[in-house]
Amino acid sequence: GVMNAVSPAAVSRLKNDSGFTIVELLVAITIVGLVMAASIPASVRFYESMQYRQATRNVITTLLSARYKAVNGGKTQDVSINPATNTVRLNGRTTQLPVAFNIVVHAARELNRDGEGVFRFYPEGGSSGGDVEIARPNGSGVKITVDWLVGRVTQEKYAFE
Repeated sequence: GVMNAVSPAAVSRLKNDSGFTIVELLVAITIVGLVMAASIPASVRFYESMQYRQATRNVITTLLSARYKAVNGGKTQDVSINPATNTVRLNGRTTQLPVAFNIVVHAARELNRDGEGVFRFYPEGGSSGGDVEIARPNGSGVKITVDWLVGRVTQEKYAFE
């Protein structure tokens, strides 16, 4: 095979072109930095809102599960919610809600014990009634209401004032 001779000028041109100049590197790093600066708070907000939706779902699921067990099992069921520790308990099963959320419980005073709000569900379908508020750090949140007459569990969102 015939070897093509490469002129010394072509070699030096190749050496100079491969790689980036310091200015190009700085521009690239700056762009990456800007993208990161924009995306990190967004991903933190996304994670927080995911946790918030999960916490809301956990409380609603626990309340509905207690109602279902009371009606189908013919035995009174108690859901205890502790706003100090952000825990929800039903039949010895405890669910931990994120501590960043502020939880306020309005439940029947005579059932509450040790700083916990208690929601009691009766076999005939009713309940002791009350509501739970889960507030995010920014003040917005959701109010989960347990209807005393039919034990229905509903939720409504509220924005911060």
